[in-house]
Parts: sequence; C-alpha cells; structure tokens
Amino acid sequence: MRKKIDELHIHEKHYEQIYDQVKNDPYAQSLGIQLTKFEAGFAKAMLEVQGHMVNAYGTVHGAVIYALADHAFSVACNAYGKTSLGLSTTIQFMESAKPGDKIVARATEVKRNYRTGFYRIDVFHGENLIASMEAVSYRKDHYFIELDKEDL
Repeated sequence: MRKKIDELHIHEKHYEQIYDQVKNDPYAQSLGIQLTKFEAGFAKAMLEVQGHMVNAYGTVHGAVIYALADHAFSVACNAYGKTSLGLSTTIQFMESAKPGDKIVARATEVKRNYRTGFYRIDVFHGENLIASMEAVSYRKDHYFIELDKEDL
C-alpha cells in the first residue's frame, strides 16, 4: 500500500520553487496583477485598475475582475506543487470599481482531496466585497516540481 503524500510538507520544503512557478504567469503579469501573499491553499493578489480595463460605462470590466480572481485561484490550488487546473467556476459581481482603484482577490481553500480542490475567492475594493467566486480544481497526478524520494 502506498503511503499518503504530505502535501503541506511539500509546500513548506519546496516553497521557493513552487512560488517561482506560480508567480510567473504571463497573462497575470500582462494585466499588472501582483501576487502579494502565498501560503498552502491560500493566495492574495492585487491589481490597480487601468483606464483600458473598463467597459462602456467607465467601470472595471467583469473579465478583469474574473482574471484577478482566477489568478488567485490558480496560485492557491497549485500551492502544493501538484499540477492543478480549473474545472469549473461561478462568479457573482456585486459592485464595480473604477480606474485607479486597487482591487484585491483572496483565494481560500475550502477542501481538497486527491483529485479535486474546492475554493472560495473574494474580490475587494477596500473593505467592499465586489465579487465572489466559487471554484473547483482538477488535480492531476503530475507534480510540476522535482520531488525527492522522501517526499513520496
């Protein structure tokens, strides 16, 4: 019988290697998204809304809010070095933001098992909740970092 892998130990032991991988998302970087906190099953990312990120009404486009939430989700679900990808998401938009506003997404792991992970991502402008997303990740068998024999 195979022993259960201690993914928290993997996160702690390989933190720098995992962090280097998840922070270097070309799409997030192109939007100016900054990863501000990274822990096992948790991520926080910030974006300053630019003038080109708004819709016809002058408020931040929903796709920009979604991209910020999705990036935080991606970082949180890949925090253990195991390749994970989004399986489904549902987002609710509650308020808007304008150019110059700094919006922050916080992704929190609700539950994780061998094959799936469940997350809640809240997006804030200051103290105001502007969007909330529920997300499910699919966890592949592959680790994107090199594990040692004692990790397995």
